[in-house]
Amino acid sequence: MQGYEFRYGPQLISGPGAARRLAEVLPAGRCLFVTDANVRALGLADAVLAALPDTIVFDAVEEDPSRDTLMAAVAAGEGCVSVVGFGGGSPMDVAKLAAYLIATGEDLDTLWGVGKATGQGLPLALVPTTAGTGSEATAVTVITVGGSEKRGVNSPALYADWAVLDSELTLTLPRHVTAATGIDAMVHAIEAYTSARRKNPMSDMFARKALRLISDNLLVVCERPDDLEARGKMLLAAHLAGVAFDNAPVAGVHALAYPLGGHFHVPHGLSNALMLTHVLGHNMEAARPLYAELGAMLDPTSRDIGQQGQAQAFIQHLARLSRAAGVPQRLAAVGIGPEHLDLLASEAMKQERLLVNNPCPITQADARRLYEAAL
Repeated sequence: MQGYEFRYGPQLISGPGAARRLAEVLPAGRCLFVTDANVRALGLADAVLAALPDTIVFDAVEEDPSRDTLMAAVAAGEGCVSVVGFGGGSPMDVAKLAAYLIATGEDLDTLWGVGKATGQGLPLALVPTTAGTGSEATAVTVITVGGSEKRGVNSPALYADWAVLDSELTLTLPRHVTAATGIDAMVHAIEAYTSARRKNPMSDMFARKALRLISDNLLVVCERPDDLEARGKMLLAAHLAGVAFDNAPVAGVHALAYPLGGHFHVPHGLSNALMLTHVLGHNMEAARPLYAELGAMLDPTSRDIGQQGQAQAFIQHLARLSRAAGVPQRLAAVGIGPEHLDLLASEAMKQERLLVNNPCPITQADARRLYEAAL
């Protein structure tokens, strides 16, 4: 076995109502509470805010948050001694980087990339209200700059001190959000398991457990949204998948998904779902043994059909799960047509930090062909 490194950051607090315990762990003093307007409107944060005596609420985070939004959150948090990120991946991403910038005062443009943030951020708690991004588990933040380009900061300094998994917060999610974010977590697990860089036995263990939980529970939470136990299992799955891809990074599916969000404002989970099976098909020659392993795990009856059959059955299983959950299957459903193919393919090539992790190369011509297949 080759040597490897594995890291895990936050202390985990889990269970129904767990978010109300934030007041027990955060330091005394003013807290910057980062969320979005929809979460506020749904009242999901009310009980938590009532338990925190001194908060500045920043609820202007949008989907695919911009640099301007991040810097506005930093300005709002001046004088705060802790930060809470509460919501989906966007508020949590903003909270992670805001906590660091408020504490250090560093120039954001010096931090893009891996390992550039070496200071100490404010105490940080992250509370997901969707079971998808796994952002509460990772040391990565993605911000949209220049209107459409996504750039990342990846450093252990961005780890949360506490990750809070409260299944009660996901009970009111609309079905389409539940479905798309669940597929997002599934993509995290699959890409971590097949990553060309830093894949290791620990990340594999987390990825396999996450994938099994999602396969068993995604349709349950779509059909029975008030099933608290299944909701808790989906939150755990998203968290485990986050731990997995924080160590074995995501790849081609994400690389091709990002332009859909950056240029057409397709939600991230849906972007991943739209490209998943097409990219996996492209990867088949390189990743067949790994897809077969995952296929056999999800369906033990497939053990008798050979490696090729198991791998194909795995991709077919993912496609059926996505359709049954009600996730749109074609780019046309989100307003993307043939006239956009060249733009998308060109933009995908900018995601070099992700493409290098793919099991096999994806050229610009490959990307265009995959987008065309997804129309």
